[in-house]
Amino acid sequence: MKNIYWASTGVLSLFLLWSSYTYLFSKATIEGVRNLGFPDYFRVQLAILKIIAVLTLLIPQIPLQAKEWAYAGITLFFITAIVAHTAHKDPFFITLINLALIGILVVSYYHLPKSIEG
Repeated sequence: MKNIYWASTGVLSLFLLWSSYTYLFSKATIEGVRNLGFPDYFRVQLAILKIIAVLTLLIPQIPLQAKEWAYAGITLFFITAIVAHTAHKDPFFITLINLALIGILVVSYYHLPKSIEG
């Protein structure tokens, strides 16, 4: 069970860290977020919150309730991404990616050890 948790959480964390990096440093992503209608401060805020969420999920000593809040925040991020890309009429493939990531998120949450030992 722990292996499933760490594998799914690792994949999710890698995506969130990569996404944060692109939100901060990729000109194409920065322009893409602007094209979706979001201001720059929101893009930076999302990048920082994703990094905080990753740290919250990966550090075993973080309390369970904080991890649950991180899962809620990540879920809201993916839902917001689906809504924004759909409203912008972006390719459906982007929605499929976000749905797959929600699936990985659900697997990670389901296998989250209720007593965090590492």
